[in-house]
Amino acid sequence: MATYNTEIFTGGGGWQQDEPLSISISNRAEVVPQNGGPATGTTVTWSGSDAGSGSVTFFDGGTRFEGTAQFPDEGPVGYRGTLTG
Repeated sequence: MATYNTEIFTGGGGWQQDEPLSISISNRAEVVPQNGGPATGTTVTWSGSDAGSGSVTFFDGGTRFEGTAQFPDEGPVGYRGTLTG
């Protein structure tokens, strides 16, 4: 599982700290490894009534991501994160 410190960009408020994002995805191979981030260029998209939706792309060997997110009852925001630890 990879955990990222995240920030959201709401426009006038600039970048603001948000809650950590933890992800682990595997099938025949690990998309997001148990230790570390996914490969550069990997894109992860999610959608759910409780979690909202988002799409992020990973860079620099999985140490950071950039994308967008929309949380329940909120508008869409810029979303970025850096790998913890």
